[in-house]
Amino acid sequence: MVQLSRWKVILVVVAFVLGTLLALPNMLSPAQREALPGFLPKNALNLGLDLQGGSYLLLEVDVDAMRTKRVDNLIEDLRVTLREAGIATNQIVRETGGAVVVLADPSRQDAAFTEMQKLVGAPNSSGQVERQVQRVGSDRVRLAFTDQTLNTMGATAVDQSIEVVRRRIDSLGTREPSITRQGAERIVVQAPGESDPAALERVIGQTAQLTFQMVDTENSVQDAVAGRVPPDAQLLTDETGTPYLVKRRVLVSGENLTRANVGADQSGRPAIDFRFDGNGARRFGEATAANIGKPFAIILDGKVISAPTINGAITGGSGQITGSFSIQQASELVNLLNGGALPAPLTVEERRTVTAELGADAVAAGALSTAIGFVIIVLFMILAYGFLFGGVSVVGLVLNGILIVAAMSLTQATLTLPGIAGLILTFAVAVDANVLIYERMRDEARTGRSVIASMDAGFNKAMGTIIDANLTTLVAAGIMFVFGAGPVRGFAWTLTIGVFTSMFSSVMVAQVLLAYWLKVAKPKTLPIADAEKVK
Repeated sequence: MVQLSRWKVILVVVAFVLGTLLALPNMLSPAQREALPGFLPKNALNLGLDLQGGSYLLLEVDVDAMRTKRVDNLIEDLRVTLREAGIATNQIVRETGGAVVVLADPSRQDAAFTEMQKLVGAPNSSGQVERQVQRVGSDRVRLAFTDQTLNTMGATAVDQSIEVVRRRIDSLGTREPSITRQGAERIVVQAPGESDPAALERVIGQTAQLTFQMVDTENSVQDAVAGRVPPDAQLLTDETGTPYLVKRRVLVSGENLTRANVGADQSGRPAIDFRFDGNGARRFGEATAANIGKPFAIILDGKVISAPTINGAITGGSGQITGSFSIQQASELVNLLNGGALPAPLTVEERRTVTAELGADAVAAGALSTAIGFVIIVLFMILAYGFLFGGVSVVGLVLNGILIVAAMSLTQATLTLPGIAGLILTFAVAVDANVLIYERMRDEARTGRSVIASMDAGFNKAMGTIIDANLTTLVAAGIMFVFGAGPVRGFAWTLTIGVFTSMFSSVMVAQVLLAYWLKVAKPKTLPIADAEKVK
């Protein structure tokens, strides 16, 4: 075991060189990092919210509103499908998860059932359909979402919201935001370096549901304002409060957008240029071709942005949204549209701002606690095992710290205060392996065995215990990382990295250095054999 193997020496040297290169950017200023040659790494540690300062938001996904919207869309699809098929209805009764159609002519139940089957849709990847059709009595047909779909809507909405929020925050240039699920329907957003939580809330809280719907010119807006809104229409307003009566049926939605960017209208005012995907371009072209001379409304989150008149078929798949935008408003709207629409509204339950001063204090406290812990460990090892064996442990400890910083810089992991606690714990675990090895060597030497035999037995017989201890630590860290959130995951990630680096530094480095000492010094006795144990 204690042999000066060439591959072990090369491995230790390579680890030291690579670790130093990857950790070096953390010792440089941003300007110095940018000035480094292109072949050198430039990534430094990302400091978490508690160290760098920034904004904290606790958001709740309004799953009930999403379910209501999905049922609204289902009812509108149902109404349009039956009307186009010429099937008269007495009423459509809304219920939880769907609607029941009451037919004017019971003899058309089979025809209605066949038409409504078209709205079931294709099975998903697991072979399940989202909707189901059922006959109810002799004059009714029910269309509703399946129980499985209703049960998974909440989890799906939260997952989609997390991805949309992440894309929106990335568009702000915020580095390493932490976006995690909390409970069943809540999302925690931590944005280090973002000092304006109001701006962050404005960007990620807007639903950004963009729809194109026809204006209802067949019914009176005044009647709608008085409360007489047709069942297939809805009353909306623009930013100035002007009322619009629009058809509920959505011609094209923001889901069909492939690109949006800030442009200018004919008067040079800020506008938003957009382009649809193939399906959206086809549907938009068909809708505009069939409604020439009629106005249609461009609606964002229930507000009418504009209602231009269709002068001709728009078949190119691109268009422009005009309105009273400022450059900042247009840019924010473009970021929202490119990031995608939220599947459900988000409600801000809690907001906090961590100032840069508090972050600096946390960094200083963390650095001080790490330094104190490191010094205590160094003193213990030297007092317990002398300058030679204790010094070997200290060298391994230093390399361990370099490798941890290098690994976190390479993976762009975020360092938090709990992460610093994990770092200190890693140092203690690292020297614990050396303590096990040295104590085994000491016991073997006291039985009269030679130096080489004692050292070989120390590494061989202690290795099982070391592996068991690190495996249990790794399992615990894995559980915390999978089931924890935020700071707990930061602690677990630092601890996980530390398990691998400490195994390398405390065992491999000690083997190489002690093997070199054996080769050069050729000792007759083990220096720690007669040392007193530290209680």
